[in-house]
Amino acid sequence: MVGEDAGMFAWENEKMGVVGERNWATFFVAVGTILSALAVLWIYPVTGYGDDFVAWLERSCNGNSHLVTLAFGLIFPVVHSGLASARPFAERIVGARAWRVIFASCSLPLAYSWIVYYIAHAHDGLVFWDGEPVAAVHALAWCVSFLSFFFLYPSVFNLKEVAAVEVPKLHLWETGIIRITRHPQMVGQCMWSAAHLAMVGSTFNALTMGLLVGHHLFACWNGDRRLLAEHGEQFEQVRERTSIVPFKAVIEGRQKLPPDYYKELFRAPYALIALGTLGAYFAHPYMQAGAALVKNTGLAEGGVLDGIFNHFTSM
Repeated sequence: MVGEDAGMFAWENEKMGVVGERNWATFFVAVGTILSALAVLWIYPVTGYGDDFVAWLERSCNGNSHLVTLAFGLIFPVVHSGLASARPFAERIVGARAWRVIFASCSLPLAYSWIVYYIAHAHDGLVFWDGEPVAAVHALAWCVSFLSFFFLYPSVFNLKEVAAVEVPKLHLWETGIIRITRHPQMVGQCMWSAAHLAMVGSTFNALTMGLLVGHHLFACWNGDRRLLAEHGEQFEQVRERTSIVPFKAVIEGRQKLPPDYYKELFRAPYALIALGTLGAYFAHPYMQAGAALVKNTGLAEGGVLDGIFNHFTSM
């Protein structure tokens, strides 16, 4: 094995420590600082610019929600993938940890606003089917969506790197979900999009899902290009025994799953993904309540986020 064993985690090797060291205490402070900055500078209507950005997009698109989500689907990939592609050059100038902060500071606000806008307008346009009241469709969509997160977030194994507490690296993972597909985020996005499209068959939903899947398909090429530049011959070896299409390398005999393969999936990061996914599911009613406010009161009161904030702070 030339790549890394993904998802390795042992509590005995971890320390809470004190703030200032590269440990979990610093991680929680860093995450709290990042989220606080996002809330104050982007989400909170009084001080943030999220409302203004979405309102500007809507004015530019003459209030057409399909064009707004199209704009999000073009702006976000350019920023997200563009900054990721610039990483080798930028890190030489500002350092790996500083570049991760810059990357997150640009990507998180756009992702948040697009998610909020999507929830608010998922039923826009022509609605060819509505699977929400159908129990079987809801159950199937829930299962597919739940499983999708095990593909969507396999690279977030080292949370301290995500928060720039430790120096971020472009890892060459080779075990776990990577044995099934070399680009699990693309597969997870396809699963998540299919599940949500089965629930709401609107033209807006179809367009948004198409944009998300399209971005992740592009990321397959871009990701391979970046890994090749970073790891060279080692990546070529991993590419030879993995595949983009799930299980293709296994079927072709290029990937040999070990007899105890399940142990590579029964690790702490996967458990954290499961808990986070369940938490997101139970938070859906609050998301949907906010979505209703976005459509009914948000714009009338000065912005998408204003409507949500004013409602919940008045409860």
